Amino acid sequence: YTTLFRSQVQHFERVREVALNHEVIYVPCHRSHIDYLLLSYVIYKRGLRIPNIAAGDNLNMPVVGQLLRNGGAFFMRRSFRGNALYSAVFREYMHSMIQRNTPIEYFIEGGRSRSGRLLPPKKGMIAMTVQSHLRQAGKPIVFIPTYIGYERIVEGATYVDELKGKPKESESLLGLLKTGKKLEKIFGTVHVSFGQPLHLDDFMQKYHVAPNSLPNDRSDSEIPDNISQMIDNIGVKIMQRINRSAVINPVTLLSLVLLDTPHGALDEQSCLEQLALYQRLARTLPYDEDVTITDASPQSIINYGIQLKLIEKTPHVLGDLVRIAERQAPLLSYFRNNILHVYILLSLCASLVKRNGHITVANIENVVGIIYPFLQAELFLK
Repeated sequence: YTTLFRSQVQHFERVREVALNHEVIYVPCHRSHIDYLLLSYVIYKRGLRIPNIAAGDNLNMPVVGQLLRNGGAFFMRRSFRGNALYSAVFREYMHSMIQRNTPIEYFIEGGRSRSGRLLPPKKGMIAMTVQSHLRQAGKPIVFIPTYIGYERIVEGATYVDELKGKPKESESLLGLLKTGKKLEKIFGTVHVSFGQPLHLDDFMQKYHVAPNSLPNDRSDSEIPDNISQMIDNIGVKIMQRINRSAVINPVTLLSLVLLDTPHGALDEQSCLEQLALYQRLARTLPYDEDVTITDASPQSIINYGIQLKLIEKTPHVLGDLVRIAERQAPLLSYFRNNILHVYILLSLCASLVKRNGHITVANIENVVGIIYPFLQAELFLK
């Protein structure tokens, strides 16, 4: 695994600070099957207990299922609808883990994002976590939003096919073996950034939810409106905290620059200037203090993209051209979408000025004020 990816980890000290006295719930974004291995590896190498991981039952295959189970996975159906017994048993299983102070990891997007943007949160696992705590309070619960960003992705070709309309293939042992053939490729660096923790107690105070307010002897008690609203808010805040911890890496910067050019090509000098501009904007007008920006020079970024075979450089008498490599544009679109939210307001303001020629600051503020709630809901802006 360590020869397949290099990893860079940000803000792990936040996990250390809460791990001893809290029930830790890791809630990462979900972009690849590698996520399961990656987060456990990062946590293990830093001396903390590996979490039990909620995995879809589509991965409970011969051989693979047992390997994942040995690594801490527990399997769950995609839908509990229409099966009251299964729901009750699963809720009790979650309750038993939380009562034993077992760290837990689940992907609240439900499945892997095929577009690179965060998916709307699924509330089921959050609801079970909250219900357990309100039935029998143990250690305080803390959610750890976690951003994961790749520079190449193992399932990239599959995602592109699905976005073109090809039906999603069910997980199979043969499919995983085919994926394994790709592991000799260079996949660059994977970035893991742990966001600011979210404490359940803070949400309980905000929504006036009393401790131990649900019956201890039942897992199917009706949830009052204020608790339901609290669960919805936790889901949204987790997604916002994940985006606040974004990592702007060389590949995402190249994607931003080259996908906005005719034919995915730009003369090298202009490409260098654009890369420097995006880096400067992210530093001088930061989206959030938790955003991490690559320190690589623009020239190093271009060279790195060539090394990863995402872009190529073509000699030209008027100056070398930097262009997107063949069939790589859809993948670069995926990586651009990882950080679209970081630049969206800057882009909106620039578009208003460009379209109008001149515009007052008051009018910009007015238009942005109207549009912002829609952008916030779509891109989980803070």
